[in-house]
Amino acid sequence: MNFPILSTLIFLPIICAFFLLFFRIKNAVILYSFGIFVSILNFFISIVLLSQFDLAKTEFQFTEIFKLFSTSDIKYYVGIDGISLSMIMLTTLLVPICIAISINSIKTRIKEFIIAFLVMEGLVIGSFCSLDLLFFYIFFEAMLIPMFLLIGIWGGENRVYASYKFFIYTLFGSVFFLFAIILIFLYTGTTDVVLLSKSLKSYFPPNFQIWFFLAFFISFAIKIPMFPFHTWLPDAHVQAPTSGSVILAGILIKLGAYGFLRFAIPFFPLGAQYFANYILILSAIAIIYGSFVALMQEDMKKMIAYSSVAHMGFVTMGIFSFTQQGIDGAIFQMISHGLVSASLFMCVGSIYDRFHTKKISELGGIALTMPNFAIMAMIFTLASVGLPSTSGFVGEFLTIIGTFKTNKLISLIAGLGVILGACYMLWLYKRVWFSEIVNTDIVKAKDIKNFELTSFLIMAVLIVTLGIMPNLVIKYFTNSSAEIVKIFIPK
Repeated sequence: MNFPILSTLIFLPIICAFFLLFFRIKNAVILYSFGIFVSILNFFISIVLLSQFDLAKTEFQFTEIFKLFSTSDIKYYVGIDGISLSMIMLTTLLVPICIAISINSIKTRIKEFIIAFLVMEGLVIGSFCSLDLLFFYIFFEAMLIPMFLLIGIWGGENRVYASYKFFIYTLFGSVFFLFAIILIFLYTGTTDVVLLSKSLKSYFPPNFQIWFFLAFFISFAIKIPMFPFHTWLPDAHVQAPTSGSVILAGILIKLGAYGFLRFAIPFFPLGAQYFANYILILSAIAIIYGSFVALMQEDMKKMIAYSSVAHMGFVTMGIFSFTQQGIDGAIFQMISHGLVSASLFMCVGSIYDRFHTKKISELGGIALTMPNFAIMAMIFTLASVGLPSTSGFVGEFLTIIGTFKTNKLISLIAGLGVILGACYMLWLYKRVWFSEIVNTDIVKAKDIKNFELTSFLIMAVLIVTLGIMPNLVIKYFTNSSAEIVKIFIPK
């Protein structure tokens, strides 16, 4: 394919957002329609990308190269493998849903809101496509700006504090990342990811690999966020608007795990092996700690935020098991968590729009007046628990199986985390949907319908379909994960 499809996916939403700046449109219907149209158009372009992807190839596909300087090997270089493709599809699916579910909640500065979301979509896709380390860093950092604005302008009462905490935490980690990139360029003369993956190991002895891996690790661990770098996440989720929480949990935190798979492990395998057991321990702590803290929360958003800490613990555990099942499970868990956590935050948003509270103690009996909503929420709750036939089961099962081959104790602890996850999620569902009605607004509440019901149905169908037929997505990235596993097979 000669058409620059990846550049189109990256720059179409950014260019459309740029042109929107020059139009003095105040009509909310026109603005939301424009945002939804552009994001759906990007989704259909990603469908074309999916249909043209060659499953048999292990090298990067749809590559585009444009050299910026004649004297140095820094270039605009994009391309995808199965891992990138999966994350791009998740991104283009969630963005139109995020814009659609904001119609009832975002009433001020709508034009700026649409611009921020479209710009962020382009930057996120650019991060997943970039095969130049410097360009990845630019996309990776630039997306902080629209997310900072989403939290700081359209967030809750403490939005300014949460937005600055989010920005400073992630920017702090990226300082180490940038320093490592500069040193890599000075030593090798290139920022080409493909070349670095093949040759970087020969440039640095084991001790240097350990330090460079640590610099990458800090940045990506904060982004995930891993324990103990997680403290920015609950504040960001609680204060962010619903669409901000959806895109943050569904996409942005996946960039940290993607960074491990694309850069840190292929570049510095000796460093990855050196820290693997420590990271597995931190992953197990995240699973148990996140579950226990979630169990004690009285704010629905904060509970789901801490559940994300636990579920992303399965992702890092699977990645650093260095097994085929573990890495496949980690990537699948990234996709599953992107769907499930996004759906749960959408549920919280629907509740808050109607009852203006996220406190569990102020809710109850919603199933009596909103049965369709209760059914959707039950599907998402069971997927979060990891019920068989949902996507949540597949990811957790594969990561536990993969880790069991290398560290039985860690996998058993992770299994305990699955039980704890069932405890806090089912207890949450019982209290919110089936307890006695304590809020009189619930008696006269209207059930979900139209675009709201459509959004929930899309997510529910995907979650169940991937739970029953996981190979629909696993087949796209299993070759890429196999290439990562080969790095650790003795020659």
